[in-house]
Amino acid sequence: MQRQGRRLGWLSFGLGVAQLAAPDTVRRISGVDDSARSRAVVPVVGARELVHAAGLLTSRRKGVWAWTRVAGDAMDLTALGLAIAHRGGRRRRRLVGVTGAVAGITVLDLLTAVRASRTQNIGSVPAVRGARKGGSMELTATTTIRKPASDVYAFWRDLENLPSFMAHLEQVRTTGDRTSRWSASAPFGNDVEWDAEITDETPGERIEWRSTGKADVPNAGTVWFTPAPDGVSTEVNVVLVYEIPGGAVGKAVAKYFGEEPHQQLDDDLRRLKQVLETGEVVRSDGAPWGKRARKEFPQHPAQPLSDAELEKGADA
Repeated sequence: MQRQGRRLGWLSFGLGVAQLAAPDTVRRISGVDDSARSRAVVPVVGARELVHAAGLLTSRRKGVWAWTRVAGDAMDLTALGLAIAHRGGRRRRRLVGVTGAVAGITVLDLLTAVRASRTQNIGSVPAVRGARKGGSMELTATTTIRKPASDVYAFWRDLENLPSFMAHLEQVRTTGDRTSRWSASAPFGNDVEWDAEITDETPGERIEWRSTGKADVPNAGTVWFTPAPDGVSTEVNVVLVYEIPGGAVGKAVAKYFGEEPHQQLDDDLRRLKQVLETGEVVRSDGAPWGKRARKEFPQHPAQPLSDAELEKGADA
């Protein structure tokens, strides 16, 4: 969705630059007359396109800006329709051709806007109960896994699988069909625990959850699984909202010790991809036990563990 929004942004940029830099050429190609009104309208439309471009290329809210393009397309189609009604001959044929091109772009804009709106609704997270004002953080991450959506969903839905790829989760214990008990490591060797509930789910497509009661770290999240265009893989999108212990100070300390939350989530999804595609997380032989190892340098290229290392890990 983000890539599609950027494509539309560059399209708007090109149209805007053309209409501002060479308005006479644009009017001639499109069949618009040389009246004072058309000379004024073409640069205004160009400026509007540059505003669309700025929004689509810099904002994460691609859906909102895609809808502004749809509104602009509707205005353009109305103006072109009126112009066609009052033109004839070669100029009319040019206007018809331009109208057809604008109609095609309108369909693309509309599809993008609708899809972005659906993604935004799916990716919304439930409110975090007990969060302290001003201390919450929203994280997003995406990855593509070469497995069917049903398989990826089933793996995630078995919540006890989560610690296999979420580095800071020590344990998730299922306590009911939609409830569970979570424990995780925190900076300075501390541990935090909380109860969680699944608040909504669509089998094979989406799971929503949030912490309950007096959680050490109030949090909420949504994960949704979308079949990728190749017909084989699955796009996994995650949105998390949680309260960082210690507010801004806690965030700074966590980042200083290499536990920046945004990077954590990206790394977690990378490990999920490895688990589902290869059956295990590929680790360096400099730190084969992953999160249990805190002195991980120097690291070496990953390679299979020896029997002795596997035996040592089983005894630890």
